Amino acid sequence: MGFGIALANVLTTLFYIIPGFTICKMKKAMPSHLSTLSAVLIYIGTPCLEIHMFLSIDYSKEQALKMLLFFVTALLLQGFFMLTLYLLLARKNKDAKYRILSIGSVMGNVGFFGLPLMQGLLPDNPEIFSYVAMYMVAMNLLAFTMGSFCITADKKFISIKSALFNPTTFGLMFAFPIYFLGLGRFIPALLIKAIGTIASMTTPLCMFILGIRLASVSLKNIINKPIVFIIAALKLLAFPLFCFGVLYFIPLDFSFKACIVILAGTPCAAIIQSLSEMYGENAEISANCIMVSTLLCFLTLPLFTLIL
Repeated sequence: MGFGIALANVLTTLFYIIPGFTICKMKKAMPSHLSTLSAVLIYIGTPCLEIHMFLSIDYSKEQALKMLLFFVTALLLQGFFMLTLYLLLARKNKDAKYRILSIGSVMGNVGFFGLPLMQGLLPDNPEIFSYVAMYMVAMNLLAFTMGSFCITADKKFISIKSALFNPTTFGLMFAFPIYFLGLGRFIPALLIKAIGTIASMTTPLCMFILGIRLASVSLKNIINKPIVFIIAALKLLAFPLFCFGVLYFIPLDFSFKACIVILAGTPCAAIIQSLSEMYGENAEISANCIMVSTLLCFLTLPLFTLIL
């Protein structure tokens, strides 16, 4: 895989931070606007991205089985790493920041950051769309169960209802039938184009939001919180290295392994802050983890292309 291609794609994605940062400094956008932008991203952008990914691939039994294997692999790797951290920090888990560490070290910006990167690295491998989609499904299933539990310390979130009925599953209600029943050929071309256009907007919009957040926080306030850099290091280095080590000796396709490792190395996911804000637990630390890991990933993600 190409170090230069990965670096160029990461820097291009990070470039989208600049417009959001600039308009916030010009007082044309305010942090108070972010809840609206985030709602657009979650409730409109994410479903369109999920549907677009499944419209980009043709159904085959072989690929469907690979998707299932990828889902199980991604779920187990994320769940094991998250649970291990949670148990290791058991004595400190009364402090919410350590519970946030458990999920922040695993959950990544897979759809908005990982997909464009994988498209650049493996342009001739359409199966990456299904792999990214399955990673998102596994991560979101954990986010609204173990993730919600880690943030709140409330066991009621460990339930099938929390796993299946949440904002991120909305797009899959349409995407799965389209893929498995081959319904894509019945969808008008103009509608497919519209869905693709919205899907392509998700990455810039996600970065615009990050830019506005970055412009509204104090750099000193971030530097004075070592936990933020610990979480970023675990997310950008420890977790993808763990995935690489587990998968190294297993006979799997190159694109399968590459997707797991690169997606594992993406910066912290926005869902971490959304959950923190929803439950009123250290939303500032969550936001700072997202910003720091996103800004530092241009140093780490390209390096993983050298070991694959």
